[in-house]
Amino acid sequence: MKRKRRNHLPGFKAKVALAAIKGDKTLAELSEQFDVHQNQIQDWKKQLLEQAVSVFGSSQERNNTDAAHLKELHAKIGELTLENDFLAKALGR
Repeated sequence: MKRKRRNHLPGFKAKVALAAIKGDKTLAELSEQFDVHQNQIQDWKKQLLEQAVSVFGSSQERNNTDAAHLKELHAKIGELTLENDFLAKALGR
């Protein structure tokens, strides 16, 4: 019988990822200690290392990237709206 899918809290994930980054124990030992698969520990470790920059990045940089992304999304919405209007008129005939 399969085990139910578990959802881990962000604090637990951070704790496991930090333990993996420390390197005091092997992945097998961490896996046994926290009852989590080794691949999951590697994924959490990778996520922590990739997103560490965003923690220490300035809010100005984040706001600039958010604004640029928002502008792209608004342009895409406008484009899709035009396509929908055109197709609605074409099918209405």
